[in-house]
Amino acid sequence: MEKNNNNSDDEQQQESIDLQAVAEDNTKRMGEAVEAAFLAKVCHLRIPVCKPWGDSERYDFVVDWGKGFWSVQVKGGACLERGRYKVGPGGSGKPFSKDDMDFVVVHIVPEEVWYIVPIEIAEGLSTLWFNPRSARARFEKYREAWCLLDCPRSARGKNDLPIQCRSQAVKVQCAVCPLRPRKH
Repeated sequence: MEKNNNNSDDEQQQESIDLQAVAEDNTKRMGEAVEAAFLAKVCHLRIPVCKPWGDSERYDFVVDWGKGFWSVQVKGGACLERGRYKVGPGGSGKPFSKDDMDFVVVHIVPEEVWYIVPIEIAEGLSTLWFNPRSARARFEKYREAWCLLDCPRSARGKNDLPIQCRSQAVKVQCAVCPLRPRKH
């Protein structure tokens, strides 16, 4: 009996991944739920992803979209403090470092938004603050910036406001994508 494996774009566009993750009220379970949501998101975007065995590494996943392997630390924010969401590096309190990861990917759970922050931006910080309701917030240009995972290191960083789309392979437009319709 033959199985027809059609991986055409039409079939992939119709395919849907839906994941429901519920976490108990502790940070370990919350982290596991956020990691499951990340895995579902990158699989939906067709980004190749690997999960290291165990939880001893300073990163949670490795992605490879053809520009090299990027180590990704996934964090979740759920508690609103003075209009912003606070995200830290984890149990050790050690600041984010390029020796440990290439990206910090943050899921603001109540808002259902993602931020893909290059480590060059987060390095040395022990707290990241996100305000999805402000277009002028520090990390807002990294909202839904999945395209950064398809960029060489030299094409991302502090002053990266692209003139053209960073990645044609990504089906999500980041907050600063030149293809995104501008609000007047």
